[in-house]
Amino acid sequence: MTLMPLLAQAVVIQGARLIDGTGAAPVDNAVVVIDGDHIVAVGPAGKIAVPKGARAVDARGRTVIPGLISAHSHVGLVVDGQNKADGYTRENIRPQLEQFEKYGVTSIIALGLNRDLVYQIRDEQKRGAFPGASLFTAGRGIGVPDGAPPVPAAPDQVYRPMTAEQAVAEVRETASHHPDMLKLWVDDVYGKFTKMQPAVFQAAIAEAHKQGVRVAAHVFYLADAKALAAAGVDAFAHSIRDQPVDAELISAMKSRGIFYVPTFTVDESAFIFAEDPSLTQDAFFAAAVPPALVKQLNSPEYKQKVASDPNGPKIRAAFANGQKNLKALRDAGCRIAFGTDSGAQPVRIPGWAEHRELELMVRAGLSPMEALVAASRGSAAMLGLTDRGTLEAGKRADLLVLAADPLENIRNTRQLVSIWHAGKEVKPAVAAK
Repeated sequence: MTLMPLLAQAVVIQGARLIDGTGAAPVDNAVVVIDGDHIVAVGPAGKIAVPKGARAVDARGRTVIPGLISAHSHVGLVVDGQNKADGYTRENIRPQLEQFEKYGVTSIIALGLNRDLVYQIRDEQKRGAFPGASLFTAGRGIGVPDGAPPVPAAPDQVYRPMTAEQAVAEVRETASHHPDMLKLWVDDVYGKFTKMQPAVFQAAIAEAHKQGVRVAAHVFYLADAKALAAAGVDAFAHSIRDQPVDAELISAMKSRGIFYVPTFTVDESAFIFAEDPSLTQDAFFAAAVPPALVKQLNSPEYKQKVASDPNGPKIRAAFANGQKNLKALRDAGCRIAFGTDSGAQPVRIPGWAEHRELELMVRAGLSPMEALVAASRGSAAMLGLTDRGTLEAGKRADLLVLAADPLENIRNTRQLVSIWHAGKEVKPAVAAK
């Protein structure tokens, strides 16, 4: 094995099976050379020069994959297992970002419902002064007056314009902070609220693009998705769930390069813990939630609440439609990214939800490789991040070492041996045995 000159902070991970996030075939007995926060070389053993004196990490029998990237998450909305309008604080956001990281989610975008504090935290992270998963942001986002998003929030966490002119002004204000995307909430949440008027989202999207900002939209209905596509939206932040996607939408998505983030855990989390209490007994789940929430999810009162929810049948139907639509869009060659809406509600659990989402994407018909690519290269592309998402020379050293191969069983992403985030080793919340 060739030796290269000594690098000050070099780490060499040797012997693992490498899944690089591009969709290429895995490389057995691979070598990954990390210097500081980035990868300097990666490839088969014997073809990669190893720095003199580097720290050697024996990963024989392991699998290495890119760190997961969530293109739809939230921070600061849940406190002690409850949604609270006063939760958007440094003290609350820090452990949430640390939890994402300890579950192998090395980058997230907080897709709306952010106070302006988010920009300070994002900038501090770039200086290495704030821990946890790398934070990107869509700022406050634009919702509907007295409508979506229907969660407790401070007045300065979301814009709710009445007119197109107000929307343009609020997009300009958002753009002054240099957000990583803009978020729109369009649908009516099972008919509870008024939808965003087309004139508002058309004006918001047009102005965002003038300002150089991409736009992701919270959607549910096929008709809304078509209207948003025509207006130039860049990403659908949820599944289309009211009916099957059709040739018109598929054509628009492909021609415009629109990304699709399924977020299956949004719908499933509304009923799955009542239907399958065994999920809450798993150590990988229990480490991510307060004990009080586990107790609540296992209570007869919670099960009765889920059973009596008048929207329950609609939610289950939406989940099933969403799964079919992901496969249809995958089969058509549309661009798939990855996210969960984790952090938006107590049952959308940072870290755990991302591994559950991978499992649900595979159940919907994606191969494990396709799900992993969506959760790495796909999300990076949606967010415009060129420095991460694949394990290649020059990219950030964001990677996961797993005890088992996720191509054999996607649930093996939970078998975390170690997490490397910007070249620094992080102990998993639940380490593989």
